[in-house]
Amino acid sequence: MAEEFLVVKDLHKSFNEHKAVNGVSFAIEKGEIFGLLGPNGAGKTTTIRMLSTVLEPDSGEVVIGGHSIRQEPEAVRSIIGVCPQELALYEDLSALDNMVFFGRMAGLNGQEARAQAMQHLELMGLVERARGRVSRFSGGMKRRINLAIALMGTPRLLFLDEPTVGIDPQSRNNIYETIRGLRDRGMTILYTTHYMEEADRLCRRVAIMDAGQIITLDTPRQLKSQIGSPDQVTLEDVFLKLTGRSLRD
Repeated sequence: MAEEFLVVKDLHKSFNEHKAVNGVSFAIEKGEIFGLLGPNGAGKTTTIRMLSTVLEPDSGEVVIGGHSIRQEPEAVRSIIGVCPQELALYEDLSALDNMVFFGRMAGLNGQEARAQAMQHLELMGLVERARGRVSRFSGGMKRRINLAIALMGTPRLLFLDEPTVGIDPQSRNNIYETIRGLRDRGMTILYTTHYMEEADRLCRRVAIMDAGQIITLDTPRQLKSQIGSPDQVTLEDVFLKLTGRSLRD
């Protein structure tokens, strides 16, 4: 049987009277790319903030790599990497200096941080721009640096929150290939996106959230087969059927 690397049981979080996350449970296997999908306000970001120890749950339990987020948050932080939707970069620094800084924040010494930075810049096709100021980078390059920073410290679980939003096809394809390569080397990945074709292309399984709850969870092909031929139905068709067509601004 496959090893479960992340296990979420009956997770709850409220803000005043609003239940942002209401009884969420799921598990991600080691080396799996798992998609967490949902419209705006579904509870995805709140869930990820709890899983990454940024936000404390009201109740429920999360175990990552054998460590409880409640009892061993520092141990959890040492094995996870987070690539946020909002770019977390110092624009006036070079790509290399950004990565070394965040590497030191992840507990690496200077030599380790520099070595990993160059390794990850090569992975993202940015070695030649290592000393370039980030403020002069294109949107796609900034996204790739954002992902490279999340890899500093060699995490075992990577949270990717909308990693390809607003970028060109070449950068998007580079990120796809990088993510698959990380998976092939055994990394576990939780992936959120509003691009349904991305989830269909990359994720072994996807969960769709709405109103703070998981309303379905299966492989993309199985989800599509529930409403028609999986070769003709799209994952977006499934998403809209389950969550409705009303705007969620």
